[in-house]
Amino acid sequence: MEKKRSLRRGGFTFKQFFVGHDRCAMKVGTDGVLLGAWASVSDKKAILDIGCGSGLIALMLAQRTDKNTKIDAVELDINAAFQAQENVEQSPWRRKVNVYHQDINDFADRYSQCYDLIVSNPPYFEPAIACRNEAREQARYTGSLTHQRLLQDAEKLITPDGLFCVVLPYAIGEVFETMACQRGWFSHDRVNIRDRKGKPLHRMLLALSRQESTGLISELTIRQPDGVYTLEFQQLVTDFYLYY
Repeated sequence: MEKKRSLRRGGFTFKQFFVGHDRCAMKVGTDGVLLGAWASVSDKKAILDIGCGSGLIALMLAQRTDKNTKIDAVELDINAAFQAQENVEQSPWRRKVNVYHQDINDFADRYSQCYDLIVSNPPYFEPAIACRNEAREQARYTGSLTHQRLLQDAEKLITPDGLFCVVLPYAIGEVFETMACQRGWFSHDRVNIRDRKGKPLHRMLLALSRQESTGLISELTIRQPDGVYTLEFQQLVTDFYLYY
């Protein structure tokens, strides 16, 4: 068995890179890892990460793509954007990934670049009781980026045959998918996720396209009843997680 190495604090250590997240409102979590490992990168040359946070997903996609792929990562919170830039600079892919401290709405209005893959782990709580931490509120609540506006921005920035991939709580993902279809998107691929066998579905990976698609649907279970990762989850993250 591989001897466990001493891990850096203040972040998460992957096989090929480290993601510092101590200055980010939202830390490295399973949702981002799922999206970064799952989103299809086949023949993708221009990728956009909307609300990149620590840069986790952008770095995972950088690892999975060739050296000529360009990845832009946009983040509204200044502390997260600076930390994402630091994470990129310390990674093997500093020449592939560009971090922008900017509101994605402004970015979509000003930039003419189009992307054949757009990814996002977006806010999903409706504004209610104000969060004591403004950065965490931006990351978790849809006040500054509603799902309708997110879809609108993606429509401006995606190529005709591109994919828009998101990860969302299951029930919210169903609403998001319906909303997207009403705007002319098609469900290209969908993975319904449960944390453990026998538990309700709790997350959804969704790939949308502007082209009509058959809409594949599959399921993924993260853990066995005893808490051990399932083989299917291990296979998905094996290029990233230590010791798998």
